[in-house]
Amino acid sequence: MSTCHPSPGPALLELQGITLAGRGQRRLEAIKLSIEPGERVALIGASGAGKSSLLAVANGLIKPNGGTVLWQGAPPAKRQRQRRRQQARIGTLWQDLRLIEELTVQQNLNGARLAQWGWPKALLNLLLPLETGRCAAALEKLDLDQALLDRPVASLSGGQRQRVAIARLLRQEPLLVLADEPLASLDPRLAEELLALLLDYTRAPRALVMSLHRPDLLGGFDRVVGLRAGRVMFDQPVDQLAKDQLTALYASSL
Repeated sequence: MSTCHPSPGPALLELQGITLAGRGQRRLEAIKLSIEPGERVALIGASGAGKSSLLAVANGLIKPNGGTVLWQGAPPAKRQRQRRRQQARIGTLWQDLRLIEELTVQQNLNGARLAQWGWPKALLNLLLPLETGRCAAALEKLDLDQALLDRPVASLSGGQRQRVAIARLLRQEPLLVLADEPLASLDPRLAEELLALLLDYTRAPRALVMSLHRPDLLGGFDRVVGLRAGRVMFDQPVDQLAKDQLTALYASSL
């Protein structure tokens, strides 16, 4: 297991008393979470526990009904341009990947740079192959041939798409990586391979928060946060997690 040392600066992410409404019951309730540079944090819990909602609040996709979100010690900026730059520090890897099928691999990779580029260069990306060398280098880190750059995403296999989504994340160069069960549909070998890559990439000054459906993959993480019915049941070092805690976390609430 990796070891992280607290940073003298502000946390990369702080969730302070986050509450998110839902139908019938709250999706998140009084969530407190702080992520420091160099930390790799696993988020576990049964389906519907609030893992995806927490990540969506963390990256600014959903505004909570109560509480405060801080990115590097500052609340979300009010001006759109400043907010885009803030959000560029956070990279999200979704379970459904959110690649644009009709665009080429290169256009998708460059999509990670839109917040830094602005709209003129973003539009140019639809017409010309920009920064080919950097895109090829991102693919190489995922053992993908640069010949894929000109191919539409729709023509790729499932494994290739997964790797392209991670290559897009590397193109963004975020400080904080949020990953929403990105390994759920992968075979065990590929899941362990891509997990190792993400854990290595998120060494200090970066950090990782990943929701997992497989407790057997917790070994490479520093901390584990257990969610149940929108509440944090535990937040502790992975090596202190007890089997009875997992049993209680996943026990039926009926």
